[in-house]
Amino acid sequence: MMNFITINDIHLPELNIYHQFRDNAFTSDNSFVADSPKVVNLLLETDIRVRSILATQEYYDTYSHLIKEKNIPQLFVASKALMQEIVGHKIHHNVMMHGTRPEPTPLDELDDQIIMLDEISSTQNIGSIARSAAAIGINSYLLPAHGPHPYSRRALRVSMGHISMLKTHLYDDIHETIMTLKENGYRIYAAEVTHDSTPLASVKVVDKWVLLMGHEGSGLSDDILDQCDEVVTIEMTEGVKSFNVGVAASIMMYQFKQRVNHN
Repeated sequence: MMNFITINDIHLPELNIYHQFRDNAFTSDNSFVADSPKVVNLLLETDIRVRSILATQEYYDTYSHLIKEKNIPQLFVASKALMQEIVGHKIHHNVMMHGTRPEPTPLDELDDQIIMLDEISSTQNIGSIARSAAAIGINSYLLPAHGPHPYSRRALRVSMGHISMLKTHLYDDIHETIMTLKENGYRIYAAEVTHDSTPLASVKVVDKWVLLMGHEGSGLSDDILDQCDEVVTIEMTEGVKSFNVGVAASIMMYQFKQRVNHN
Protein backbone atom coordinates (compact mmCIF):
# COMPACT_ATOMS: atom_id res chain seq x y z
CA MET A 1 0.00 0.00 0.00
CA MET A 2 1.45 3.38 -1.02
CA ASN A 3 0.68 6.37 1.16
CA PHE A 4 -0.01 9.29 -1.15
CA ILE A 5 0.00 12.93 -0.01
CA THR A 6 -2.31 15.02 -2.19
CA ILE A 7 -0.95 18.52 -2.78
CA ASN A 8 -3.07 21.63 -3.06
CA ASP A 9 -0.59 24.19 -1.65
CA ILE A 10 2.63 24.78 -3.63
CA HIS A 11 4.29 26.55 -0.67
CA LEU A 12 4.57 23.53 1.63
CA PRO A 13 8.10 23.39 3.14
CA GLU A 14 8.45 19.76 1.97
CA LEU A 15 8.20 20.99 -1.63
CA ASN A 16 10.91 23.69 -1.34
CA ILE A 17 13.50 21.47 -3.03
CA TYR A 18 11.37 21.29 -6.19
CA HIS A 19 11.46 25.10 -6.51
CA GLN A 20 15.28 25.08 -6.67
CA PHE A 21 17.34 25.19 -9.87
CA ARG A 22 20.85 26.22 -8.87
CA ASP A 23 23.44 23.61 -7.89
CA ASN A 24 24.37 25.33 -4.63
CA ALA A 25 20.82 24.78 -3.35
CA PHE A 26 21.51 21.04 -3.29
CA THR A 27 25.04 20.80 -1.92
CA SER A 28 24.25 21.49 1.76
CA ASP A 29 22.40 18.19 2.22
CA ASN A 30 23.78 16.36 -0.85
CA SER A 31 20.43 16.38 -2.64
CA PHE A 32 19.49 16.22 -6.27
CA VAL A 33 16.27 16.63 -8.24
CA ALA A 34 15.55 14.58 -11.36
CA ASP A 35 12.65 14.95 -13.74
CA SER A 36 10.89 13.03 -16.56
CA PRO A 37 9.74 9.39 -16.42
CA LYS A 38 12.74 8.01 -18.36
CA VAL A 39 15.25 9.52 -15.94
CA VAL A 40 13.26 8.86 -12.74
CA ASN A 41 12.43 5.27 -13.71
CA LEU A 42 16.08 4.47 -14.44
CA LEU A 43 17.10 5.93 -11.06
CA LEU A 44 14.37 3.93 -9.29
CA GLU A 45 16.11 0.76 -10.48
CA THR A 46 19.37 1.74 -8.75
CA ASP A 47 20.36 1.80 -5.07
CA ILE A 48 20.07 5.60 -4.94
CA ARG A 49 18.15 6.83 -1.89
CA VAL A 50 14.88 8.51 -2.90
CA ARG A 51 13.52 11.07 -0.45
CA SER A 52 10.30 11.96 -2.25
CA ILE A 53 8.48 11.88 -5.57
CA LEU A 54 6.20 14.61 -6.89
CA ALA A 55 4.00 13.27 -9.69
CA THR A 56 0.55 13.05 -11.20
CA GLN A 57 -1.76 10.17 -10.29
CA GLU A 58 -1.34 8.92 -13.85
CA TYR A 59 2.40 8.46 -13.31
CA TYR A 60 1.86 6.53 -10.06
CA ASP A 61 -0.76 4.30 -11.70
CA THR A 62 1.55 3.49 -14.62
CA TYR A 63 4.74 2.84 -12.66
CA SER A 64 3.47 1.57 -9.30
CA HIS A 65 5.57 -1.62 -9.73
CA LEU A 66 8.79 0.44 -9.63
CA ILE A 67 7.74 2.59 -6.68
CA LYS A 68 6.59 -0.34 -4.53
CA GLU A 69 10.14 -1.73 -4.63
CA LYS A 70 11.53 1.35 -2.89
CA ASN A 71 10.87 2.58 0.62
CA ILE A 72 10.08 6.22 -0.29
CA PRO A 73 9.05 8.42 2.67
CA GLN A 74 6.90 10.92 0.73
CA LEU A 75 4.83 10.37 -2.42
CA PHE A 76 3.24 13.69 -3.41
CA VAL A 77 0.33 13.71 -5.86
CA ALA A 78 -0.39 16.88 -7.83
CA SER A 79 -1.99 17.86 -11.11
CA LYS A 80 0.36 18.72 -13.97
CA ALA A 81 -0.83 22.33 -13.77
CA LEU A 82 0.11 22.49 -10.09
CA MET A 83 3.51 20.90 -10.79
CA GLN A 84 4.14 23.62 -13.38
CA GLU A 85 3.25 26.22 -10.77
CA ILE A 86 5.77 24.68 -8.37
CA VAL A 87 8.67 24.67 -10.84
CA GLY A 88 7.69 28.01 -12.35
CA HIS A 89 7.68 27.02 -16.01
CA LYS A 90 5.93 24.74 -18.49
CA ILE A 91 6.94 21.08 -18.14
CA HIS A 92 6.54 18.27 -20.65
CA HIS A 93 6.50 15.42 -18.15
CA ASN A 94 4.58 14.30 -15.09
CA VAL A 95 7.15 13.31 -12.46
CA MET A 96 10.00 14.71 -10.37
CA MET A 97 12.18 12.97 -7.82
CA HIS A 98 14.15 14.26 -4.82
CA GLY A 99 17.07 11.96 -4.03
CA THR A 100 20.45 11.81 -2.30
CA ARG A 101 23.57 11.94 -4.45
CA PRO A 102 25.50 8.67 -4.21
CA GLU A 103 28.85 8.72 -2.43
CA PRO A 104 31.74 9.40 -4.84
CA THR A 105 33.92 6.38 -5.65
CA PRO A 106 37.48 6.60 -4.23
CA LEU A 107 40.13 7.22 -6.90
CA ASP A 108 41.78 3.84 -6.38
CA GLU A 109 38.46 2.01 -6.92
CA LEU A 110 37.80 3.37 -10.40
CA ASP A 111 37.99 1.04 -13.43
CA ASP A 112 40.93 0.61 -15.79
CA GLN A 113 39.34 2.94 -18.35
CA ILE A 114 38.44 6.46 -17.19
CA ILE A 115 37.01 9.53 -18.89
CA MET A 116 38.28 12.65 -17.06
CA LEU A 117 37.20 16.28 -17.44
CA ASP A 118 39.19 19.40 -16.64
CA GLU A 119 37.36 22.75 -16.53
CA ILE A 120 34.12 21.83 -18.30
CA SER A 121 31.68 24.68 -17.70
CA SER A 122 28.60 23.31 -19.48
CA THR A 123 26.31 21.08 -17.44
CA GLN A 124 24.87 19.84 -20.73
CA ASN A 125 28.31 18.57 -21.84
CA ILE A 126 28.78 16.80 -18.51
CA GLY A 127 25.47 15.01 -19.08
CA SER A 128 26.09 14.14 -22.73
CA ILE A 129 29.59 12.74 -22.01
CA ALA A 130 28.11 10.61 -19.21
CA ARG A 131 25.46 9.23 -21.56
CA SER A 132 28.08 8.38 -24.22
CA ALA A 133 30.40 6.79 -21.65
CA ALA A 134 27.60 4.55 -20.36
CA ALA A 135 26.66 3.55 -23.92
CA ILE A 136 30.26 2.77 -24.92
CA GLY A 137 31.00 0.88 -21.69
CA ILE A 138 33.45 3.26 -20.02
CA ASN A 139 32.17 3.18 -16.48
CA SER A 140 34.40 5.61 -14.53
CA TYR A 141 33.94 9.37 -14.65
CA LEU A 142 36.39 11.82 -13.09
CA LEU A 143 35.31 15.46 -12.69
CA PRO A 144 36.48 18.62 -10.89
CA ALA A 145 34.77 19.21 -7.55
CA HIS A 146 34.47 22.95 -8.27
CA GLY A 147 32.58 22.50 -11.58
CA PRO A 148 28.92 21.66 -12.26
CA HIS A 149 27.86 18.52 -10.36
CA PRO A 150 27.12 15.38 -12.42
CA TYR A 151 23.88 14.98 -10.46
CA SER A 152 22.66 18.49 -11.23
CA ARG A 153 19.17 18.55 -12.72
CA ARG A 154 20.30 19.38 -16.28
CA ALA A 155 23.23 16.92 -16.34
CA LEU A 156 20.91 14.15 -15.14
CA ARG A 157 18.33 15.00 -17.78
CA VAL A 158 20.86 15.17 -20.65
CA SER A 159 22.47 11.90 -19.52
CA MET A 160 18.95 10.37 -19.46
CA GLY A 161 19.81 9.18 -15.93
CA HIS A 162 22.73 7.08 -17.19
CA ILE A 163 25.12 8.99 -14.93
CA SER A 164 23.84 6.58 -12.27
CA MET A 165 25.52 3.69 -14.14
CA LEU A 166 28.97 5.28 -13.74
CA LYS A 167 31.44 5.38 -10.88
CA THR A 168 32.03 9.09 -10.33
CA HIS A 169 34.91 10.74 -8.47
CA LEU A 170 35.21 14.49 -7.85
CA TYR A 171 38.79 15.72 -7.53
CA ASP A 172 40.10 18.93 -5.94
CA ASP A 173 43.51 19.37 -7.58
CA ILE A 174 44.07 18.19 -11.16
CA HIS A 175 47.89 18.02 -10.88
CA GLU A 176 47.81 15.90 -7.72
CA THR A 177 45.12 13.68 -9.25
CA ILE A 178 47.08 13.07 -12.47
CA MET A 179 50.17 12.27 -10.39
CA THR A 180 48.23 9.73 -8.30
CA LEU A 181 46.68 8.15 -11.40
CA LYS A 182 50.14 7.71 -12.94
CA GLU A 183 51.42 6.16 -9.70
CA ASN A 184 48.43 3.78 -9.90
CA GLY A 185 49.57 2.61 -13.35
CA TYR A 186 47.37 4.62 -15.69
CA ARG A 187 48.62 6.15 -18.93
CA ILE A 188 47.18 9.65 -19.30
CA TYR A 189 46.04 10.63 -22.80
CA ALA A 190 45.17 14.32 -23.26
CA ALA A 191 42.71 15.33 -25.98
CA GLU A 192 44.20 18.46 -27.54
CA VAL A 193 45.51 19.91 -30.79
CA THR A 194 49.29 20.47 -30.54
CA HIS A 195 52.16 20.45 -33.05
CA ASP A 196 53.33 17.01 -31.90
CA SER A 197 50.01 15.31 -31.01
CA THR A 198 49.30 11.73 -32.11
CA PRO A 199 46.47 11.33 -34.65
CA LEU A 200 43.61 9.31 -33.15
CA ALA A 201 43.83 6.80 -36.04
CA SER A 202 47.36 5.77 -35.05
CA VAL A 203 47.36 6.01 -31.24
CA LYS A 204 48.41 2.87 -29.37
CA VAL A 205 46.07 2.39 -26.42
CA VAL A 206 47.26 0.50 -23.33
CA ASP A 207 44.94 -1.53 -21.10
CA LYS A 208 44.86 0.98 -18.25
CA TRP A 209 44.16 4.52 -19.41
CA VAL A 210 42.65 7.92 -18.65
CA LEU A 211 41.30 10.12 -21.44
CA LEU A 212 41.42 13.77 -20.34
CA MET A 213 39.16 16.36 -22.02
CA GLY A 214 39.74 20.12 -21.61
CA HIS A 215 37.61 23.24 -21.37
CA GLU A 216 35.15 23.90 -24.22
CA GLY A 217 36.91 27.13 -25.23
CA SER A 218 40.47 27.17 -23.91
CA GLY A 219 41.25 23.43 -23.93
CA LEU A 220 44.02 22.08 -21.67
CA SER A 221 46.77 24.34 -20.31
CA ASP A 222 50.43 23.69 -21.13
CA ASP A 223 51.29 22.70 -17.56
CA ILE A 224 48.57 20.02 -17.61
CA LEU A 225 49.67 18.79 -21.05
CA ASP A 226 53.27 18.51 -19.75
CA GLN A 227 52.03 16.13 -17.04
CA CYS A 228 50.21 13.84 -19.49
CA ASP A 229 51.90 10.87 -21.19
CA GLU A 230 50.56 11.55 -24.69
CA VAL A 231 48.48 14.14 -26.53
CA VAL A 232 45.90 12.79 -29.01
CA THR A 233 44.06 14.72 -31.73
CA ILE A 234 41.10 13.80 -33.92
CA GLU A 235 42.11 14.38 -37.53
CA MET A 236 39.91 17.09 -39.03
CA THR A 237 39.27 18.65 -42.42
CA GLU A 238 41.43 21.71 -42.99
CA GLY A 239 39.69 24.90 -41.96
CA VAL A 240 37.59 23.25 -39.23
CA LYS A 241 39.05 24.07 -35.84
CA SER A 242 37.46 21.62 -33.45
CA PHE A 243 34.54 19.42 -32.40
CA ASN A 244 32.18 20.18 -29.54
CA VAL A 245 33.77 18.59 -26.45
CA GLY A 246 30.86 16.16 -26.00
CA VAL A 247 31.16 14.96 -29.61
CA ALA A 248 34.97 14.74 -29.38
CA ALA A 249 34.75 12.73 -26.14
CA SER A 250 32.30 10.28 -27.74
CA ILE A 251 34.48 9.70 -30.82
CA MET A 252 37.62 9.23 -28.74
CA MET A 253 36.04 7.00 -26.07
CA TYR A 254 34.67 4.70 -28.79
CA GLN A 255 38.04 4.48 -30.54
CA PHE A 256 39.93 3.91 -27.28
CA LYS A 257 37.51 1.17 -26.24
CA GLN A 258 37.86 -0.58 -29.63
CA ARG A 259 41.66 -0.34 -29.55
CA VAL A 260 41.93 -1.96 -26.14
CA ASN A 261 39.64 -4.78 -27.23
CA HIS A 262 41.50 -5.42 -30.49
CA ASN A 263 45.14 -4.62 -29.66
